[in-house]
Amino acid sequence: MHHFHYQNNELYCEGVPVKAVAAKVGTPFYLYSSATLSHHYRVFDGAFEGFPHVVCFAVKANGNLAILRLLAKQGAGADIVSGGELHRAITAGVDPGKIVYSGVGKRPEEIRAALRAGILLFNVESSMELGEINRIAGRMRLKARVGLRINPDIDPKTHPYISTGLKKNKFGIDIERAFQDYLRARELSHLEVIGVACHIGSQITEVDPFLDALERLKELIGRLEQAGIPIRYLDLGGGLGICYDQEEPPHPHEYGEKLVESLRGLKCTLILEPGRVLVGNAGILVTKVLYTKESEAKHFIIVDAGMNDLARPSLYGSYHGIRSVVKRPGPRVKASLVGPICESGDFLAKDREMAAFQPGELVAVMSAGAYGFSMSSNYNARPRVAEILVQDQEFYVIRKRETYRQLIWGESIPEILK
Repeated sequence: MHHFHYQNNELYCEGVPVKAVAAKVGTPFYLYSSATLSHHYRVFDGAFEGFPHVVCFAVKANGNLAILRLLAKQGAGADIVSGGELHRAITAGVDPGKIVYSGVGKRPEEIRAALRAGILLFNVESSMELGEINRIAGRMRLKARVGLRINPDIDPKTHPYISTGLKKNKFGIDIERAFQDYLRARELSHLEVIGVACHIGSQITEVDPFLDALERLKELIGRLEQAGIPIRYLDLGGGLGICYDQEEPPHPHEYGEKLVESLRGLKCTLILEPGRVLVGNAGILVTKVLYTKESEAKHFIIVDAGMNDLARPSLYGSYHGIRSVVKRPGPRVKASLVGPICESGDFLAKDREMAAFQPGELVAVMSAGAYGFSMSSNYNARPRVAEILVQDQEFYVIRKRETYRQLIWGESIPEILK
């Protein structure tokens, strides 16, 4: 469910016409619905009602402070993968006791910051990292709570770039050697071993891969219990997909029901790391048509947003729905919606039937709330776009559009070049 809808052929976000936002802030911009975000969180959290659990929003999906704050007020924690994401989460008011830290390349200063903050646990991704966290915690005279991120060698049946649970992926510790690493971790005096974790991929549209991974983790937890290593937290990661086009992902209630059924009898608190499923359909990218261009082979509609603003189509060949902000009668055309970036891979939709947009018209790129702004860049020296949050009849600028001055912040020309 989302709150983007048409009234009299005009696209609204909740009670606000998208056209009115564009007139105020210019284009391009990301536009988010607070009602959609809140609804998605409640539905996902409610799917695990009755089973001890913590919902840790995947900050990498959308790290805007207002988004994090909105979800934190609903009760969400945070799944982080960098010191910067830790800083964002703490600044937004996320409870440190609900923060889990994953990622294969944690730097010493990031580990220290997380220990000072008092996060729930580190999901450790290698044997060497175990030793480093123990060393740093010892110097700080602390005990670090840890779990090992297990690579269960499960095919998530998603795009290879967002698959993370196969042996050939860089993430996690091979499940066959994890038991020995747990025995080692138990002997390290500045670690408290409390968890088992996995994350098999993103945009997964079937429940079975999650259940397959869970079965492998349960076997490992059983072995650890027998070895005297009780596990208090089981982190199943995130990855539940959404509908961009024709996908039919399971509803969170179906997902939750099947996982909880498989978890019965296990004395653990479940950690879940949803990202896309909460914010993906809660946001759109709004852009304006600059030109149209026709050749013998192709029809192009050129807009003012590009691959630096929304990388997913160029990076993954991903589908995003294309809608008119103001519908008007007229023909439809087969066209490519492209941006101003000097790359042939700069497109938002390729060879797609769409409205015959004309210069000045506004276009909504749908389902862009996850991995949209968070993956954006300044390529071609383009300032990053504004972000807007709607609540009921009002909208709020939650990130100002970058200026050219901000674009060159921190750069300098040394004396030898003057």
